[in-house]
Amino acid sequence: MATRKPMMAGNWKMHKNAAEAVDLVRAIGNDLDGSTAVEVVVCPPFTALKSVGVTLEYDKYEIKLGAQNVFWEDEGAYTGEISPLMLKQLDVEYVIVGHSERRQFFGETNDTVNKRLHAALGHGLKPILCVGENLEERESGRTTDVVAAQIKGGLAGIDGDFSESLVIAYEPIWAIGTGRVAKPEDANEVIRHIREVVGSLNGAETAQKVRILYGGRVKPGNVSRLMEEPEIDGALVGGASLSAEDFVSLIKY
Repeated sequence: MATRKPMMAGNWKMHKNAAEAVDLVRAIGNDLDGSTAVEVVVCPPFTALKSVGVTLEYDKYEIKLGAQNVFWEDEGAYTGEISPLMLKQLDVEYVIVGHSERRQFFGETNDTVNKRLHAALGHGLKPILCVGENLEERESGRTTDVVAAQIKGGLAGIDGDFSESLVIAYEPIWAIGTGRVAKPEDANEVIRHIREVVGSLNGAETAQKVRILYGGRVKPGNVSRLMEEPEIDGALVGGASLSAEDFVSLIKY
């Protein structure tokens, strides 16, 4: 069985100006002991990417820089969008694609997610592909169908072994910012299903090597239990990543 390096990725969403973001990443970096057992990624707002990137390079923290979204064209008349070339110029390595909030509030579809994935991969960015069901879909027993459709739509046309260049995050929408959390064994079962879908598309070897994270109210109090599950390779963290103490606790689970 493939050995998958755990990952803790912090999605800061629409929080922290540039100065606050630098303070936060320094607090996180200074509390880490230099261990590389867990890959650490922070995804600040676009306005803080340069400041955080410069800080990571100058202070030589073992932390990777990620963005929260990317457009599928290199340039053009797309007001408000950010191209993969712009992110590469800022030394961004990872980019979140298809987050539930983008799907819910900004009309993201499996088709546009797929375009963003292709653009990111084409420019050497590593996407974190987010999938997950809402409460109505879960209660009606459609979780596996919904997640499978998101995986198949998102990965359409992406052939071969992408396990080194793409991460998947299972984020049940009903557990994001609601106070609810999926039971670790339930999250593990959905992630196992995701791995099976990937296997049907890109082969069993890729499925076993690709890292699949869980996201949805991950806290210091539940991270160890989540990480005990064999299919869960880390977490995409929201609120807890805005506290250096909490995020470092997750990294050191």
